[in-house]
Amino acid sequence: MCIEKFVGLRIFYGLILLLAISTGTVFAQESLISVQTDDNHYDEGDTIVVSGNITTIVGTTPITLQLFSEGNMVDIAQITVAQDGSYSHTIIAEGPLWKKSGEYTVRASYGEGNIAETEFSYSPKSEIITTSTNFEVDAGSHGTFDVEYTIFGGTVKNIVVDSDIFAVVVQIDAFDEGTITLDLPREFIGAEKQDGKDDTFIVLIDGIEVGYQESVVLADSRVITINFEAGDSDIEIIGTYVVPEFGSIVMVILVVGIMTTVLISRNRLGIKI
Repeated sequence: MCIEKFVGLRIFYGLILLLAISTGTVFAQESLISVQTDDNHYDEGDTIVVSGNITTIVGTTPITLQLFSEGNMVDIAQITVAQDGSYSHTIIAEGPLWKKSGEYTVRASYGEGNIAETEFSYSPKSEIITTSTNFEVDAGSHGTFDVEYTIFGGTVKNIVVDSDIFAVVVQIDAFDEGTITLDLPREFIGAEKQDGKDDTFIVLIDGIEVGYQESVVLADSRVITINFEAGDSDIEIIGTYVVPEFGSIVMVILVVGIMTTVLISRNRLGIKI
């Protein structure tokens, strides 16, 4: 009986010791530091903002920040921790060590054994794709018209006319944040005030109104530049007319129709004009 109790106690204390060891191992593996970047992809010349937090501040211990590409160190810095445990550091993605595209690893170390890592992708200018070409847009009975465009950060899938809202809709595949510049021919799309002077376009990206920059105003076209984000798809440029048969001519026909109806009504009622 005593032997059985002795064996039982050994098993019991052995389990407690095993639990304590495993719990201690878990605590030892927990990191006091976190790290993140403000984006998942950067192009050459971009500013990378690295930030994070320290859960337990140890005196004046600094953070060591290292940046690696394929195992080779690209950048290193020591960062002071703020009183609230936060830290931040900026890196400019340019220089002789920023030549290779691919995945880059940010490693933040604090004290002994406290390490956190995050990754981002990078493209040098030599691999940034910019497309400049013309797109042939269907203009109904007027045939087609060309829209010259330059896009960076995506590709143009289609450009269509939406006569219901006097718009040209540019359908894009945006694999990264970027810009598109469009040379819009006045003959087919425009925004004008009642006095014939230029008015501003309304630009929507996936239903949300955004701003744009107008760089060139010509007698036969207007050139606008629109910024977009990764994942955006439909860019609507809304004016006051789009393709004469869908815009201005429709308005003229409508006015003529109303006037004709009024004249007929007056004649039927015996009203002299």
